[in-house]
Amino acid sequence: MTDNAFTPKPLIQSAIEIATACDDLKELLLNKNRRYGDAALSPLRVFSKADSVEQIRVRIDDKLSRLANQQNDEDEDVLTDLLGYLILLRIAKKRLIAIKCSPTD
Repeated sequence: MTDNAFTPKPLIQSAIEIATACDDLKELLLNKNRRYGDAALSPLRVFSKADSVEQIRVRIDDKLSRLANQQNDEDEDVLTDLLGYLILLRIAKKRLIAIKCSPTD
């Protein structure tokens, strides 16, 4: 017999920590978007003509390289930045698919 009112305490704590981490990441992304404009998803393309998906992949490669080489600045959180770029990559890919699938006039 399962008691729906019973939830193990570790599960509750984990759920709170997951929600907090996601909220923190969301705030970071929204703040950076306000501060820098929509640079990751709508780049200016002054020098690079690559689409936003490819540009975000390059940024992810840079972060992974720093992580692998343990080259962290004191004020940089490489893991959080990496998570943010992965979310931006997901959005950019969805936009690219939507453009490819939209009917042309």
